[in-house]
Amino acid sequence: MNQNMRWLALAGLLALVAGCVPSLQPLFTPDTITFDPALLGAWGQTNKEDRWAFTKAGDDHYKLTHTDKEKHTGEFTAYLVKVKDQRFLDIYPEDCDAKLNELFAMHLVAAHTFIWVPKCGATLDLALMSPDAVKKILAEKPAALKHEKIKDGFLLTAQPKDLQAFLAASSLQELFGEPCALVKLPAKKE
Repeated sequence: MNQNMRWLALAGLLALVAGCVPSLQPLFTPDTITFDPALLGAWGQTNKEDRWAFTKAGDDHYKLTHTDKEKHTGEFTAYLVKVKDQRFLDIYPEDCDAKLNELFAMHLVAAHTFIWVPKCGATLDLALMSPDAVKKILAEKPAALKHEKIKDGFLLTAQPKDLQAFLAASSLQELFGEPCALVKLPAKKE
């Protein structure tokens, strides 16, 4: 297993541990990808240290560099996806130079994470999918979305069109919770 695959696997595990809702499949299909230049730049809360920096990585996607309050960074490929009249980010971990035990790394799987984007303009509103909300839906209706139960939760295994249909039929406020409003940060001086 090469170094890049090891990092992708570790990032997937971290998503599981951090309370995100991981998916083996992407949310996007070619017809749902959109690009909004307003997303480009660095975003954060004025009183917080988390930073979300978006750069153009291709004609239809972004590179997201997320920096947490401990100054740890993670790099992701990010697609902006339009489902009905709502937009979502589909983020997937990128390469890293992490040094992992090969046997340990073989047991990790990278995953997609979906973020609701109700507003992108003067502010950027983002909301992560709530594991508790999805768990409740799947407990009441296990067939609502293809998934696998894992030790401390679940892993979505549905195909992109099924994921899109699930989001289109859901109350996004209940599924994602209250969005966090971010403001555009001044460019860092080199």
